[in-house]
Amino acid sequence: MKLFGYRRKPWRQAARDALTSGSLGAVTSTVALAAAGYKETGSVVAPTNAISHWYWGDRAAKHDEASLQYTVFGYATHHVASIFWATFYERWFGNAKDRGDVVPAVAGGLAVSALACFVDYELTPRRLQPGYEMRLSRPALGVVYAAFGIGLAVGGIVNAATRSRA
Repeated sequence: MKLFGYRRKPWRQAARDALTSGSLGAVTSTVALAAAGYKETGSVVAPTNAISHWYWGDRAAKHDEASLQYTVFGYATHHVASIFWATFYERWFGNAKDRGDVVPAVAGGLAVSALACFVDYELTPRRLQPGYEMRLSRPALGVVYAAFGIGLAVGGIVNAATRSRA
């Protein structure tokens, strides 16, 4: 079946490819979180700490220093969630890059990122929301989600380049 003129990847292949695109999405969005956190709170790890609020409660969102408890756990949660969303990106848009279509690949990354944002803030109970909204402004959240979408696309392009070399 086709979506947006491209054949969809099988779920198994999409899940494998999501390890790369999701990881790059997690890293690019974490860099954006760190930059926004530094600008808005004075702490590069505060937004990442806030992610762990789903487990540790709101005290995680108030913690400004790096810690194993909040920072590592928050990043791990963010990374896993990024791979989850990357699976949909790869399923729906993963084959666009195989044909060298970079613009649809980036548009697809931004579309999946927008979908993730909608689900995160409109359909998810507060306790399970990302948490960085407790530390960052809405414009900063927009930058974070855009960075995530671009990271998905870059990861997808890396996947396509790796496949073409094999």
